[in-house]
Amino acid sequence: MLDLFVSAFVTFFVVIDPPGCAPIFASLTNGYSPTQRRAAATRAVMVATFILLVFALVGEAFLRALSISLDAFRIAGGGMLFLIALEMVFEKRTQRREHRAQEVKDAPEHEDISIFPMAIPMIAGPGSIATAMLLTSRRAGPEEIAVVLAALGLILILTLAALLAAGPLMRVVGRRVETVVSRLLGVILAALAVQFVIDGIKGAFG
Repeated sequence: MLDLFVSAFVTFFVVIDPPGCAPIFASLTNGYSPTQRRAAATRAVMVATFILLVFALVGEAFLRALSISLDAFRIAGGGMLFLIALEMVFEKRTQRREHRAQEVKDAPEHEDISIFPMAIPMIAGPGSIATAMLLTSRRAGPEEIAVVLAALGLILILTLAALLAAGPLMRVVGRRVETVVSRLLGVILAALAVQFVIDGIKGAFG
């Protein structure tokens, strides 16, 4: 069970990327009071948690209703995660997040930033939704699913902590260190994505 927890934890950490969410949140909440910033961070993580739990628990049944095989979803999900990994390695993901954040800042009439873009799609985005579904659907029993959900819960707690400490965190870490960490995580995610695709192909043609 420990191996499963560690594997799920690393996968969710790489996909959700709590340190990567912190600078965007700091930018979006520039000028907020500490109380407003705490409320926005809490709301963003709570909404993302609800979305990810729904897809983790009923995602497989939803696929069956659409006549989509789990192996097909593994291949598609792995391909999606691989694209995210490429964006991380070549810094495209950070640029896209920053561009989306700037759009929100330039248009105050946008909905609450805790919902968009923080909860969706920065925390509960296509990659994290696909990962939640893939990791829970391949598990045989409720105990293993509980372990995966525990790993997801811990990552979401770390994400909340990163958002709450966004300002001080960026002053300590710095842009250069964040870039190096993001690229390293991208390489790890690429390997995990390829494994998802291999598992899907084995299941479909094995």
